[in-house]
Amino acid sequence: FSLAMILLRRLVQLLVVLLIHGGRWRVAPSPTDEGALRTGHGEHGEPGHKEPHKDSYSTFASEFLESRYLSDDGYPFPTAPPVDPFAKIKVSDCGITKGCIRYGKPGCDAETCDYFLSYRRIGTDVEYEMSADTDGWVAVGFSSDKKMGGDDVMGCVHDDNGRVRIHHFYNVGQWAKEIKRNPARDEEGIFENNRVTCRFKRPLYVPREETLVDLHLSWYYLFAWGPAIQGSITRHDIDAPPVSDHMISIYKYEDIFMPSTAYQTFNSPFCLLLIVALTFYLLMGTP
Repeated sequence: FSLAMILLRRLVQLLVVLLIHGGRWRVAPSPTDEGALRTGHGEHGEPGHKEPHKDSYSTFASEFLESRYLSDDGYPFPTAPPVDPFAKIKVSDCGITKGCIRYGKPGCDAETCDYFLSYRRIGTDVEYEMSADTDGWVAVGFSSDKKMGGDDVMGCVHDDNGRVRIHHFYNVGQWAKEIKRNPARDEEGIFENNRVTCRFKRPLYVPREETLVDLHLSWYYLFAWGPAIQGSITRHDIDAPPVSDHMISIYKYEDIFMPSTAYQTFNSPFCLLLIVALTFYLLMGTP
C-alpha cells in the first residue's frame, strides 16, 4: 500500500510538471510583442531583448529527477558515507611500535597464524588487533592466574549477516557471559579467506568494576577462538586454549611466538632427548 501511494504521488508530481510546462509552451506572443521584436525596440522604445531559448526538455528532466530523489516530506534521501576498506595488519611493526603474539606455525603472520594478537597504546586508549583461522569468533581474555574464570574478555564475532562485531564477555567458570557494557570503540572487522579479523580501541583506565580490568596493569593473556551459531559464540576449538607464559604489559612491545600443538612436540626436552638416543642407537648399531 505504501509503495502504491509513493508511485501515485510521483505520478501527480509528473502531471503537475507537465501542466506547468504545457502552459508555458502554449503561451503565444501578442501582436504588440511581435511588432516590438521585429522592429528591434521594446515597449518604451528601448532595443528589444529576446530571452535566450531554454531547453524545455532538459528543464523538465532536471525537475523530475529532483522530485524523484526527494522523500515524502520533500527532503533529500540521506546518502550513506563511503566505507573505508579494512587496513591489513602490519607484522613488520611487531616488537617496534606495537606488541604481537603469534600462535601457530613458525614464521606465520596475521594472515597465516592459527591465532594472532597485537596491541599498542594510542593516547589514553589501547588498540587491539586480532585474527584467527575460524569462521566464528576470536577473543582475548585478561587473567590474573592463567586460568579461565573471573576474566575480562573482548571478542570479535562473525554473525550470519557477514558482519564482524566486537563484544564484551566475562568468564564465569568455563562459560563466557556477554556483558552489555562494552568498552570497545572505533570498531572494525572483516571475515575473509575463512578468517575473522578485527581491530578496536579500549580505554586504559576504567571505573573499578568486576567485569572490567585496568589495562595499565599487567595480565596473563588468554587466547581463544571457535565457531559461532547465529552470532553467538560456542565452545572454543581446542580443549586447552593457549595462555601467555608471563604477564603482558602494554608498556612493553614484545614479539612473542608460541608454537601450536603440532609444532610443540619437537620443542620439548623429552622429545629432543629421545631423538638423540635414537640417533646414537642407529649410529652405534645393535650389539
